[in-house]
Amino acid sequence: MTRREFAKSAASAAAVAATGPTLLGMTRRSDDPAPVIGTGAHRYQCLHNWGELPPDYQWQTTHNVAFDSQGNAYVTHQGIGKEMDTVLVFDPKGKFVRSFGKEWHGGGHGVEIRKEGSDEFAYLSNTWTKEHKLVKTDLTGKVVWSKGRPEAKEYEDPKKPYNPTNISWRPDGGFTVGDGYGSNYLLDYDKDAKLVRVYGGTGDAPGLCKTPHGNWLDDRDMNHPVLVVCDRANARLQTFTLDGKPIAATESNKVVLFPAHAKTRGEVLLVPDLHARVSLFGKDFQPIVHLGEDAEWRKKVLDGFKVRKDPKQWVAGKFVHPHDAAFDKDGNIVVVEWVEPGRVTLLKKVA
Repeated sequence: MTRREFAKSAASAAAVAATGPTLLGMTRRSDDPAPVIGTGAHRYQCLHNWGELPPDYQWQTTHNVAFDSQGNAYVTHQGIGKEMDTVLVFDPKGKFVRSFGKEWHGGGHGVEIRKEGSDEFAYLSNTWTKEHKLVKTDLTGKVVWSKGRPEAKEYEDPKKPYNPTNISWRPDGGFTVGDGYGSNYLLDYDKDAKLVRVYGGTGDAPGLCKTPHGNWLDDRDMNHPVLVVCDRANARLQTFTLDGKPIAATESNKVVLFPAHAKTRGEVLLVPDLHARVSLFGKDFQPIVHLGEDAEWRKKVLDGFKVRKDPKQWVAGKFVHPHDAAFDKDGNIVVVEWVEPGRVTLLKKVA
């Protein structure tokens, strides 16, 4: 994301009161390093700094997370400074398994895992690389295919930027890409990774976007699946038909503040919000709980963005800048934050 974009949004978000259910059930002791946050059936023990890094490794601005069928977590970081792999894999207990992707250092961003037949593959959106913008690999990092700039009329002008941020799956075996840091288009590909359509573009009218940072297939209504787009700089969630037609959008700054990505599990929609909270929604985007919600803390986090660089100021049970989150097979949540030293948090579901 750009600092200009973040600063503009933060200035307005700081004045917005939190809406819907807030953080409840917090462990009373303020010095508890692993407090319980949430409410009702959605209570989680907050275990920060999850994942054992190898001794010669350090996080360089963490970004995204996805799980394979064995419960292994794949975490990406951008790669700033010493050259190192951009994808790290951890087992369900947080033990380091392997890493790959040194060739995408400096561009690491989105990652999703999908099973295709008997095999599983990682799909990566390497935002800031000059080439290899989209890459499909096996789970050890062996490249299946790599794609650069789309061959479409919307991108014929070489000055028009293309910096994809995230990928989601389509029911027909294809996938959707959000050009979140580029020209604000959404791109649908078929099962053979051929470009089918380009839609969206820059603006705040229905169907247009300002930073379509994350997107996800919302099939909670199996008869009417829709694409949910985290229209981040417009501070809203938009829905589209699967052929790219806009359906509806939430009111700006009312349901979400600065949504980064989205995932579903059962009837729940999970939205990490870069403005210091992780939200769970029911159908029709009705909020269930905003994990970590604290208006005063958010005001501090957004004031000059100094907190993201200083772990000493981080508070247990609260988030700085949640950039991605994903459910594991047991309903726990792993949250990855856009903070300079990097941070991965396990939200362990409380029975």
